[in-house]
Amino acid sequence: MKTATVKQLKDELKYLANEDLVKLCLRLSRFKKENKELLTYLLFEADDESSYIESVKMEIDEQFELINTSSYFYIKKSVRKILRNIKKYIRYSLKKETEVELLLYFCKKLNAFSPSISRNVTLTNIYKRQLDFIKKKISGLHEDLQYDFDQELIGL
Repeated sequence: MKTATVKQLKDELKYLANEDLVKLCLRLSRFKKENKELLTYLLFEADDESSYIESVKMEIDEQFELINTSSYFYIKKSVRKILRNIKKYIRYSLKKETEVELLLYFCKKLNAFSPSISRNVTLTNIYKRQLDFIKKKISGLHEDLQYDFDQELIGL
């Protein structure tokens, strides 16, 4: 089966009735957890971005609490998983400010993590890569936001 392009899907969805669109969305939500999460964001959380950011930050805190610190191998696996989840939440939002804020929060948590990430090259590289990525993203924001985020970045 050949997958349709986004334009083809958009054109076809224009002709459907509201009831049919609801049925399609509900059917789509049954197949993948990410589809359900995206629908949840769009329907309930897109209106209040600050509370969305706070809920994601609380989830990041919980995930950092659950990290197995017995070896750096487990720490690396957990940190990558947390970062993967953050990137997924960023994709839902599509706002650059949200992206920068969540990645800055991740870097703060990683920097304050015990045992120190400076003892492990891989964790240090993940941290540095995210800082470089944040610097690039900050340059595309409004000047006032750039200043605020730059101040937080300097704190790291």
